[in-house]
Amino acid sequence: MNIRPITEADADAIRPLWEEFEAEVPEPEGFRQDSWEEAWAEFRQELGFVAEDDDGPVAYAFAKPPVHGRAHLDEIYVRPRARRTGLTKALLRELVQALDAEWLSLEVLTANQNALAVWRHLGFVEIESLLIARLADLKLEDGAAGPSYGAIYLQTDDETPIRRALGRFVPRLPDAQLSGPRNGWLELTDPRLDEEPKLLLRLAQELSAATGSVVASLGVEQGAVVRYALFEAGRGVDEYLSVPDYYGPLPPGDAIALAANPTVVARLTGADPARVREVARTATSPAELPPADELYRQLAELLRLASD
Repeated sequence: MNIRPITEADADAIRPLWEEFEAEVPEPEGFRQDSWEEAWAEFRQELGFVAEDDDGPVAYAFAKPPVHGRAHLDEIYVRPRARRTGLTKALLRELVQALDAEWLSLEVLTANQNALAVWRHLGFVEIESLLIARLADLKLEDGAAGPSYGAIYLQTDDETPIRRALGRFVPRLPDAQLSGPRNGWLELTDPRLDEEPKLLLRLAQELSAATGSVVASLGVEQGAVVRYALFEAGRGVDEYLSVPDYYGPLPPGDAIALAANPTVVARLTGADPARVREVARTATSPAELPPADELYRQLAELLRLASD
């Protein structure tokens, strides 16, 4: 494997690799993608190295010259056939030796978890985040958020252990109301639970642990999103939030965890799994889903928490 500096004459050799990189790691939505001519004009102002094997170029790296001691790794790409051969480190070694800098920075997409793991392993640490939003999705209106409300449903007809657990719960809920059972569920409501969605979840879990029964919480939060949680003997077994990133960006794994699990829902509530997939959808914005009140009603029927 030969690694050498990139020159003006390498434009035609580098372009296919750059096009592969752009196809593999496209710009996120909201960002304009440069043309090759624009990219090459910028690369010409930077320090670059290319790696070649017997079949031609397989990798390249470009870095911006240092400013106040910090250089910036603009782009690095290794073709699939040459990956896991140490080329990333080899290209970085060439850049580090050629750059008169104390620091090297880079940018990586949050969604690219594999790349993040590689850079962290090499010693890079995260110091800032770049945020982006559609102007239409910005929450700039004056005034308070919409109303929150919800209820807890217990798969039992025995009120005694429920009232005993409520007597030990902090904060006290003197206005708590039990009704039912309907479809095998007792319903618990209280004004305090409407005001505090987190309290709704906590009480549902505590009641499940205290009674050993299946407990569900279902609520609308800030008039915009709908959440349900299912507990079995105090253990959380499924949680759904209609817009997982509503309260802020989440790691991909956490966002996936807030999608409905049709198998679990069907086992605990008797719901039709196909109907769970149809109704309990997630989205990136409340505008992409039915109004929160309507989605709440659909989920109550789906989970068989509503009337017969």
